[in-house]
Amino acid sequence: MLIHPQFDPVAISLGPLAIRWYALSYILAFVLFIVLGRYRIKAGNTLFTKEMLDDLLTWGVLGVILGGRLGYVLFYQPGVYLEHPLNILKVWEGGMSFHGGFLGVLVAMWLFAKRRGLGFWQVMDFVAPLVPLGLASGRLGNFINGELWGRITDPQKFWAMGFPQAAYEDVQMAAANPQWQQWLAEYSALPRHPSQLYQFALEGIALFVIVWLFSKKPRPTGQVSMVFLAGYGIFRFIAEFARQPDDFLGLLGFGLSMGQWLSLPMIILGVIGFIYFGKRNKPTL
Repeated sequence: MLIHPQFDPVAISLGPLAIRWYALSYILAFVLFIVLGRYRIKAGNTLFTKEMLDDLLTWGVLGVILGGRLGYVLFYQPGVYLEHPLNILKVWEGGMSFHGGFLGVLVAMWLFAKRRGLGFWQVMDFVAPLVPLGLASGRLGNFINGELWGRITDPQKFWAMGFPQAAYEDVQMAAANPQWQQWLAEYSALPRHPSQLYQFALEGIALFVIVWLFSKKPRPTGQVSMVFLAGYGIFRFIAEFARQPDDFLGLLGFGLSMGQWLSLPMIILGVIGFIYFGKRNKPTL
C-alpha cells in the first residue's frame, strides 16, 4: 500500500511570508483561465477582447470566493456558523464548496453580461471551456494537502493509499471493524482511495477535453454551458463513490453523499438545457 508523501503545505517561505501550495493551485487556475481565454479570442471569438477577459476573471474570482464560502456555510454546516457567524469570515481555516462557488460564478457572470450588454449564455459558453483545468489544479492542491481523502479500500489494490492526515478518523472507523483494525495495525493507516486524483482526472482533464472539443465548432447558444453543467455533475457524482463523506454529514438519503445530491440537479438541468437550446437556437461561435 502506498502512503501519501506528506508534502509540506508551504511551497515557498520568505521570512514571515508563507505561500502555500493550495494558494498556488488557485493562482494556476486563474493563469490557465487567461491563457485559454486569450487563445479562444485569437482563434476567432469576436465577442470578447483581452481587456474584457481580464474584467471577466475579476468578476469570476469574486464569485468563486464569495459563493464557495457561503455555499459551504449553507450546504454543509449551517448550524455551526449560525452559532458563530463571525467564523464565516475565517476562510483561511478552510471550507469552500464547489457548488456554492458555481452559483456565485453564475451571479457574477450575469452581472458581467448585463454590464457589457451581452447575453448571459453567450458569456457562459465562452467561460465554460476555460474552467475545467482550473478545477484540476484545485484537486491537485487537495492532494498535496492530503485533504478530502477517499473511502476505505482493499490494501492489495494498486490504488490504495494511506493518509496519515486521517489518523484520527482512521482510529474511529477502525474501532467498529475488526478487519480495519488489523489493517490499521499493519500499515499504521487505513487504505483509502486517492479520490482527489480521481476528481483531477474526471472533473478536470476529461471534462476539459470534452467541453473544449465540443466548443471548437459552432454550437447553439447555451449548449456548451450545458455540456459543462451535465459533464461536471456526472463526473462528480461518479467520483463521490470513492470520496469519504464529510464526517459531520455522512451519507444522506439513498446512501448518497451531499456532493452527489448537489450534482443531480446539475445533471438533470444540463441534459434538459442541452435539448432545449438545441431546438431553440441556431449554431454560433
